[in-house]
Amino acid sequence: MSEPQVPGSEFGVPSGSVANLEPGTRNSELGIVAVFSGGGAKASAHVGAYRALEEAGLIPAHIVGTSMGGVFAALFASGLSASEALERVGAIGEREILQADPFAFVKGLWARSLLKPEPFRRSLERMIPARRFEDLRIPLTVTAVALDTGELTLFGANGRSIPLLEALYATAALPLFLPPAVIDGQRYADGGLRAVLPLEPASLIPARLVVAVDVGPGFDEVEGSEGPGVPPVVEVHNEATGILMAGQTVAALALWRSSPNRPPLIYVRPRVEKGATFRVDQVRRYAEEGYTATRAALAGLNSGAG
Repeated sequence: MSEPQVPGSEFGVPSGSVANLEPGTRNSELGIVAVFSGGGAKASAHVGAYRALEEAGLIPAHIVGTSMGGVFAALFASGLSASEALERVGAIGEREILQADPFAFVKGLWARSLLKPEPFRRSLERMIPARRFEDLRIPLTVTAVALDTGELTLFGANGRSIPLLEALYATAALPLFLPPAVIDGQRYADGGLRAVLPLEPASLIPARLVVAVDVGPGFDEVEGSEGPGVPPVVEVHNEATGILMAGQTVAALALWRSSPNRPPLIYVRPRVEKGATFRVDQVRRYAEEGYTATRAALAGLNSGAG
């Protein structure tokens, strides 16, 4: 983004006042928009966040998601509760989702991707009950990036209508790990390349409150538990991409807070660990952390704090 970056300490400070919003009010009156960031396996924190919204009676009227945040958003938009969504995700094993292409290391720099796309596509088919955006109970917008132009593209509500599962693959197709989606002859990759926390697409939707849950890369990430090792070149790629995405999110938050006439923003930042993108074995822990962080952020609805 072209907006100047601001220090990483900007994270975690909600903007606007939520004192006039009462828990339990119908979502059609509130016009709540939920924004779910990318983050790989860490995006399972959105399950906990959605559970906290359910308990507060704050079911979103619209959801915007990027990458795996878009996948989890599709579960909720299909009408599944947080607990039902977690069961669907938990029923799919890590090896069913992530399968390395055995020829990738033989091909070296000429490989298209490190992971096979087919297992991830099959996992989407098993997890997501809907097949069309039009069949969803909650309007959903997911992001992707057109690789030929660098343009941020929206699919679903407020964007192009394509098959839902194709949009979900595109939004999560992170370069190096998965090959891009080819849609109408154009290549599309992970929406996090331009909007890992898609606040700008959310700004196009009329709302009285926006709840943004961010488990993407940030300058506040803590050291995580030891996970599977990765080749040094992949580790450096992940670090470089993470720095770019973290700066992008800082800029997006600063733009939201400096722009007049935008609705109040509740920014939720669960505990995020470094190197946890593929820690599928930790999804239930991440979900609990998302629940805890969102409950704490929503406390302002009861206290009237801004």
